[in-house]
Amino acid sequence: MTIRLYDTSARQIRDFSPLQPGCVSIYLCGATVQAAPHIGHIRSGLNFDIMRRWFEYRGYDVTFVRNVTDIDDKIIAKSAGQNRPWWAIGYENERAFNDGYHALGCLPPTYEPRATGHITEMVEMMRGLIERGHAYVADGSVYFDVRSFPEYLALSNQDIDDLRQPDEGVSGKRDPRDFAMWKATKPGEPDWETPWGRGRPGWHLECSAMAHKYLGTAFDIHGGGLDLVFPHHENEIAQAKAYGDEFARYWVHNAWVTMSGEKMSKSLGNSVLVSEMVKRWRPIVLRYYLGTPHYRSMIEYSEEALREAESAFARIEGFVQRVVEKAGVVEPAPEVPLAFAEAMDDDLGVPQALAVVHTTVRQGNSALAADDKEAAVARLAEVRAMLGVLGLDPLDPQWAGEGDRGEDLHGVVDTLVRMVLDQREAARARKDWPTADAIRDQLSQSGLVIEDSPQGPRWSLGPR
Repeated sequence: MTIRLYDTSARQIRDFSPLQPGCVSIYLCGATVQAAPHIGHIRSGLNFDIMRRWFEYRGYDVTFVRNVTDIDDKIIAKSAGQNRPWWAIGYENERAFNDGYHALGCLPPTYEPRATGHITEMVEMMRGLIERGHAYVADGSVYFDVRSFPEYLALSNQDIDDLRQPDEGVSGKRDPRDFAMWKATKPGEPDWETPWGRGRPGWHLECSAMAHKYLGTAFDIHGGGLDLVFPHHENEIAQAKAYGDEFARYWVHNAWVTMSGEKMSKSLGNSVLVSEMVKRWRPIVLRYYLGTPHYRSMIEYSEEALREAESAFARIEGFVQRVVEKAGVVEPAPEVPLAFAEAMDDDLGVPQALAVVHTTVRQGNSALAADDKEAAVARLAEVRAMLGVLGLDPLDPQWAGEGDRGEDLHGVVDTLVRMVLDQREAARARKDWPTADAIRDQLSQSGLVIEDSPQGPRWSLGPR
């Protein structure tokens, strides 16, 4: 068994060999929290959630770090425009991102560090780079000298002399291509103290410092969206390696969600917010839609594509429900089918793996039609094992009671249960104990737990 991944730095699929046997360390560039997430943002977290689940299925102990960039130019601009504290905007949107990850079934990261919580580590890295001659101070800012690092632009395969120079000149830079690691303070902006004056971190420095803190001088996989290859990941590499770290051994990038051929983004006004999408589509269907294409393939957003995903998942879910009705809940098989495993080992080939799921569903439906209960149960066990790896098992507690009218239905059920409880209370008031007990028993058989309290009877759903 060998997992193979497309490594952006090598421009080819490579056999995965971990630094430490049996362990995998992953750093994923997470949210920049200037606004609530659209489905393009969540796709990245979802793709790497599937990667993590597959490594764990294969027996690896995974350390998964996903950072939060809670200070940057856009957050500061919004703070000024809305007359709100920068940290309030960041925290509000950080919670929106976490709500989105959770809604679509992403496992929580091992660590989720915020940039502003790691200023000490950033200062230490800058000090080391200045001492080594890779960074310099100018007008209170700290810049990285890109020409001091010969490997600069190797990830994106560019030549530094062909690199477009920034349009706006910055006072004190030795070369227009040098990038800011630390930005000198400006009136009204948040700032922190450093040996070189007050200021705030640059975007690229944050990730290099946090990866070093949580994963050490070397780790297995660095992930992120394709749009981060340059300049963000190039600059991370330059800082970390010039500092003395080996840094990431594999670079894995997911493709975008597009609309009309353009990358989905807030600046283009073509984003689809997760908070709105989960009101219109079941979250498990959204996960199917975003998670089942290959992570390196673009997804062109359309309502028609979502409806197709909904129909495809309904076929899987219908089979699961029919077997459960016939045989009860079936536990997942201890191992996924070989063809599924081979597809996942080959650069996380989810589309090919999903084809195995649908084939197994068809076999299970044929078994049901032939009244072959044993075969149907066996196929469901395999299907549940495969769906579990993809985070799409409808019987998983994550999706228990999940539905597009869940909150509305709770209110309806509450009203109906209250009517029945009122009848029970009336029976108790007239000391008709057999009737009161019978009502309670009927509610219990329906899966409801009734608790008599000083404030009156309460109901809740019992254990499944």
